Amino acid sequence: MKTLLANIRDCTVCSAHLPLGPRPIVAAHPDAKIIIIGQAPGTKVHETGIPWDDPSGRQLRKWLGVSDETFYDERKIALVPMGFCYPGKGKGGDLPPRTECAPLWHDALWEKMPNIEFIVLIGTYAQNYYLGKQKEKNLTETVRAYQNYLPRYFPLPHPSPRNRFWLRKNPWFEQQVIPELQEKVSGIFTLPSTK
Repeated sequence: MKTLLANIRDCTVCSAHLPLGPRPIVAAHPDAKIIIIGQAPGTKVHETGIPWDDPSGRQLRKWLGVSDETFYDERKIALVPMGFCYPGKGKGGDLPPRTECAPLWHDALWEKMPNIEFIVLIGTYAQNYYLGKQKEKNLTETVRAYQNYLPRYFPLPHPSPRNRFWLRKNPWFEQQVIPELQEKVSGIFTLPSTK
């Protein structure tokens, strides 16, 4: 795993397309039980090198019901984006994650993490990649149908502050989905593993 993570962090495959240059961000460990698959690092995360070190990350930790200490314990939670580097700015926010990363690195990471019990898919890019034709017609419907993807996957919207409008429009998410997400996560860390 150390060699693989070093190789990922040294990756320059799409450096010509990255406005701030390559800085692949990933956190993983062979003992991890949960993988959180996000989109791509933003500028703050690119700067610090710490995954989810921004307002979106604070919101995500609230949704999961975990402390910073648990969230950043690689032996518990692996933090793997669809695109490992900051992709640049677009019209409505950051550009989509680079498409080279997931096919290049995800399978190799999964092979090194045999204890994974639960994969959180954040946003449409992760959901499209991992759920494929099983996903619903849009993100809202995919998240609403989260029980269809259990016990392996749990789709979530992006926890960005930009999604405040979506959260207000879909109160069922925080009322029904978040409590079940927190129950699943706490169950993984408090019960003996079934593997």
